[in-house]
Amino acid sequence: MKKTIALLLITLVTIQTTKAQENGQDEFGSWLMFFGNARLSDKISISPEVQYRTYEFGSNFNQLLLRTGVNWHINKSTTATVGYGYISTDGTFSEPTGEQNSLEHRLYGQFTSKNTLGKFKATHRYRFEQRFIDSPISGNDTQYRARYLLRVSYPIDKNWFVSAYDEIFINLQEPVFSQNRLYTAVGYHINNNITTQVGYLKNHFTGKNYDRFQIGIWYMLDLRDKKK
Repeated sequence: MKKTIALLLITLVTIQTTKAQENGQDEFGSWLMFFGNARLSDKISISPEVQYRTYEFGSNFNQLLLRTGVNWHINKSTTATVGYGYISTDGTFSEPTGEQNSLEHRLYGQFTSKNTLGKFKATHRYRFEQRFIDSPISGNDTQYRARYLLRVSYPIDKNWFVSAYDEIFINLQEPVFSQNRLYTAVGYHINNNITTQVGYLKNHFTGKNYDRFQIGIWYMLDLRDKKK
């Protein structure tokens, strides 16, 4: 009986290890990110975004995300956004020759609010997505997803700060749970226009967990007429 139990445990561990090797769970991947914001007027801004994601550190392509949005600044702490995203995804860790990526066109709307508690700054982001997915395996599909992000940051001094967020993704079709992202980082304000962050992301899917190194750059551009 003991030998049977031991054999079952060894088999389970072997299966889990093999699955991790097949989908890259045991690799430390990377996300390189650029976020821009151009303020056109007191009420309107645009926000281009580029993200390049890999299964392994700096190699083995996973995803390219290009996204932009038009923002309506309701007041200093609340913003409404509508936007579009183009996403190319390699869903397999292995790199077979001639493999086709899945392509996604994404429409989204979101509402962002900010508040402070002492030196802590909190951001709440509510986002709804309509996803038009073209997969070489499952064909064309339209899906809907809701996301909620809570981000908290704390200044260390004039330039340095720490930041953390948790974001949950909920499908409006089966399966209901999509993913959860837990993130922590150290940031630096290079000047009034440019900020950078270096951090770690734990990306949890049902039955899968990925560890990701992140480096991001935020560039703010104010095109408002200062004389006005």
